[in-house]
Amino acid sequence: MKTIEEINQHNVKKILSEKKIPDFFPGDVVKVGVRITEGKKERIQYFEGVCISKKSRDLNSSFTVRKISFGEGVERTFPLYGTVIDTIKVIRSGKVRRAKLYYLRDRTGKSARIAEKIRKKIGIDIDVKPETVTEENLAPVIETKKEEAPKAEIKTEKKLENISEKK
Repeated sequence: MKTIEEINQHNVKKILSEKKIPDFFPGDVVKVGVRITEGKKERIQYFEGVCISKKSRDLNSSFTVRKISFGEGVERTFPLYGTVIDTIKVIRSGKVRRAKLYYLRDRTGKSARIAEKIRKKIGIDIDVKPETVTEENLAPVIETKKEEAPKAEIKTEKKLENISEKK
C-alpha cells in the first residue's frame, strides 16, 4: 500500500510535468495569473504583489501575495499546485532575511520597500549549444607595428612636461 506522502508526491510530479512553476521566495515581486469563471466565460486576472510567505507541504503548498490597492493592503493566499492558478511570473527578486514577511502589514510607503537581490547567472544554459570552432569562425590575426608604441610614450612625456610647466 502507498502512503499518503507517496501519493501526494506522485500528484506533484504529475502537475509539474503539465505546467512550469518558477522558483520564487518570500520577498519576491510575483505576478500570478488567476483563472476566474464568470458564468460560462473564463478569463485570467493578474494579481501582482510581494510574496510575504510560502508554505511547502507537498500537494498542500501555498503562498501569500500582498499588494496595495487604492491605499488599502490586500493579501491573497494561493494554492501552489491548484487549478485556479494559470501562471506565476517572478518580476523582481527581493533581498530579505526572513521566511515570513508579516511585518510588512504594519508598514506603508518607503518603509515597506524591499531591496532588490541581484542574482548572478553562473554556468552554461543547457538549451544553448556551444559553437564549434572552425577556420571560418576564427577571427583574423592583426599584426601590430612596433613603431607605434614609442610614439605613444613620447606623447605622454610631452604631456607630463606641459603639466609640470603650468604649475
